[in-house]
Amino acid sequence: MASLLYLLVILAIQGKSFAQSIAPLQTTEHATEREPVILSCKYDSQARSLHWYRQYPGSRPEFLLLVLESNSVLHAEPPFPRLNGSVNKVEKQVHLEISSAAVTDSALYYCALEPTVTGNTRTLYKNSMGSPYYVKC
Repeated sequence: MASLLYLLVILAIQGKSFAQSIAPLQTTEHATEREPVILSCKYDSQARSLHWYRQYPGSRPEFLLLVLESNSVLHAEPPFPRLNGSVNKVEKQVHLEISSAAVTDSALYYCALEPTVTGNTRTLYKNSMGSPYYVKC
């Protein structure tokens, strides 16, 4: 019997202070092992690139992938094979798909308009995080 996962994921780090923002469509995702999971954020401006990060308790965020406006996806090195991203420019939403949920996917997930959670201080602005998605197995 597959374990129930509560995908703790949140998303949402705002972009620059001139009214660009990004927020999760929901703050908690529940899944069963081996089932696909899609996490989504909505942004309010043009976005040339959207970033996804994951953070485990007691660890710093790790870069997962970058989704470009053209729907091209640039993965971290080494890549995470069960993760993929896409953008819907009409609805101004960016998605992170976990193709087959696993216990190790239990974490906080962030979407961002700027690369703000990896120590790049040149792009750090006053940011806030939305409520977390919670993933628990």
